[in-house]
Amino acid sequence: MKENIITVDDLSFSYGANKVLEDVSFVVEKGDFVGIVGPNGSAKSTLLKLMIGLLKPTHGTITLFDKRIDEFNEFERIGYISQNVRDFNQMFPATVEEIVAANLYSKKGLFNRTKEEDSLKIDKTLRIVEMEKFKKRKIGNLSGGQKQRVFIARALVNDPDILFMDEPLVGVDLESQTKFYSLMDKLNKEYGITLVMISHDIGVISKKVNRVLCLSNGKVYCHDSNKSQCGNTLADIYGKNIDLLFHDH
Repeated sequence: MKENIITVDDLSFSYGANKVLEDVSFVVEKGDFVGIVGPNGSAKSTLLKLMIGLLKPTHGTITLFDKRIDEFNEFERIGYISQNVRDFNQMFPATVEEIVAANLYSKKGLFNRTKEEDSLKIDKTLRIVEMEKFKKRKIGNLSGGQKQRVFIARALVNDPDILFMDEPLVGVDLESQTKFYSLMDKLNKEYGITLVMISHDIGVISKKVNRVLCLSNGKVYCHDSNKSQCGNTLADIYGKNIDLLFHDH
């Protein structure tokens, strides 16, 4: 029997008088690769922020690693890549190594680090994302796909058990997307990291993940990912021509 990493039970959330999620329940199991999809404004980012404690539910409970989210404090077990990384200051004079190290030191404390040990950890993480040759390169001199892998490394450097990603492929070219999914497969299957990812590319994400959360009108429809099952749910949300989105790159 698989271990539940996240349990969401009877969750509702409102921005003031505007209720955006209502009576939502689902689980994320250890080893899952979960895709979150839905139309613009369907509260995908809101749901993700609720799962990691950045927002508080209006009603219901969220349990993360067997602890209520409001009592959870083992944040080194979580990796998070927000949409804000796309707005990273291109002129910021930091190297790849420094960007990754900043997250490591934020968890340990600046004066509790062991330089040699941390350097080895940073190198190992950069090798996983195939960016070790770029560690002295300024972040602003990298391509979009390379920057993306640096921020994945930044999230991975503390050896998280679960990685949350909010539309990490926006603005990334097709070749970089292919490398991204290859990396996700490695992280999920070789390193045992549970993955939760918001995506706007419904056809592709539904083929890469093992479970899909479809959001619409404040509800979440959770099921295993297969073309017929996913297609039926998405057709109800987007319209009957959703099958046009199921394609190979």
